Amino acid sequence: MSESHNNYVGGEWKESESGEVFDVHNPATGETVAQFPRSTANDAHEAVEAAASAQAAWANTPGPTRGAVLRATAKRMDDRKAELTQTLVREEGKTRTEAAAEVQRAIDIFYYYAERAMDYDGTRTLSSTADRNLYTIREPIGVAGLIVPWNYPIAIPSWKSAPALATGNTVVLKPAMEAPTTFATVIDCFDEAASEIGVPDGVLNFVVGSGEDVGSAIIGHEAVDAVSFTGSRSVGEMVYEQATDDHKRAQTEMGSKNPTVVTPSADLESAVDIVGGGAFGVTGQACTATERVIVHDSMHDEFVDELINYAENLVIGSGLDDPDMGPHVSQDELESTLDYVDVGINEDATLVYGGNRLTDGEYDAGHFVEPTIFTDVESDMRIMQEEVFGPFVGIMSYSDFDEAIELANDVAFGLSAGIVTNDHTKANRFIRDADYGIVKVNEKTTGLELHVPFGGMKASSSETYREQGEAGMDYFTIIKTVYENY
Repeated sequence: MSESHNNYVGGEWKESESGEVFDVHNPATGETVAQFPRSTANDAHEAVEAAASAQAAWANTPGPTRGAVLRATAKRMDDRKAELTQTLVREEGKTRTEAAAEVQRAIDIFYYYAERAMDYDGTRTLSSTADRNLYTIREPIGVAGLIVPWNYPIAIPSWKSAPALATGNTVVLKPAMEAPTTFATVIDCFDEAASEIGVPDGVLNFVVGSGEDVGSAIIGHEAVDAVSFTGSRSVGEMVYEQATDDHKRAQTEMGSKNPTVVTPSADLESAVDIVGGGAFGVTGQACTATERVIVHDSMHDEFVDELINYAENLVIGSGLDDPDMGPHVSQDELESTLDYVDVGINEDATLVYGGNRLTDGEYDAGHFVEPTIFTDVESDMRIMQEEVFGPFVGIMSYSDFDEAIELANDVAFGLSAGIVTNDHTKANRFIRDADYGIVKVNEKTTGLELHVPFGGMKASSSETYREQGEAGMDYFTIIKTVYENY
């Protein structure tokens, strides 16, 4: 069963001026999940103008009231949790367990920023002059343009939009065309909350369409003050250049090629579980997924055998059946992963497991692939330098810990890195020396807490601002310093 959806602009659900629509498909079965408008630049401009018209009124709305709107939205999301989970599975392909966790995360994000809206402000300090108050105020930056990807279609738009709204900004959000339905339901929850509490029309806007038409129009509109983007490196760099050329505040989180180092002191079974979960969970479709595995040569062969065994025992299927691993989101993403398998073979790496598309029976209509493991790889190979964005790892060995750190850092990216060890010294050396925005000890590289900063280094991020927690609110505000002489 599929549903038709529209854009949400100025407090109303509206069709696109184009009159054109497109279908969203279940990547496991090919069935049509939903239908959305193929919006135009004019649709995006209308949304930005609605956001700009509402911004002053929303900024002047007391923080506790803004928090009440977010809280009421979260409550409605909570009430519709099963529906949101089902929708996410059907349009993006995650397993039911993975989708439920992402939905709960989005609910928690809205609840978190609902409370932070009441206590987030500037700071007071002591003046060097008598009879003077000296303090700062944090004010919203204005209209926020948010461009979000398909791989976390409810969590990422939530962690961008909730702090923007909590701090008094208005929002225009463009979801990915592969998976817009889940956050459309969140918009519906917001609409109900806004009607109940009373919110200016245009505070939150939702426009579906391509990056070329809608995304560029949002970024380029003169009324947009801040842009936040998550997606590929190639697109992110264009977004950053376009936004900063117009003197807008810009935040980009892009791809990565995340390593996990396994030291001789590590428990082998735990190491395999950590790497396997980081590499093959969410079908490897995460910017924090493990793709480079660096194992001490004393345990390399045994580790490879055990990781192959781990991969062989994964159940792959439709997310609705809650297997261990679901499909790729689209035919294009599937073909990209398969292309990298060919690249690895042509680079003379050894394919020790997987690398094939799954067909026949339940797999016939979907975008399913086996988890893929390469050995005999060199750090400078394309499959070890370029993000695959699928269930794909290459395994290297090392003999000296300095070499392990060097291999971990030997990529252009720097989002998430892990080490599996029972050696306290090596753990702390890795924390100190790894050039990554997130460093994990004895945990998979995927998985995040919502109340601490998130972001990468090097080519993974614009590095200027972090997302999530209080850092997420800092991005959407500007500081005013007040000298009050009485």
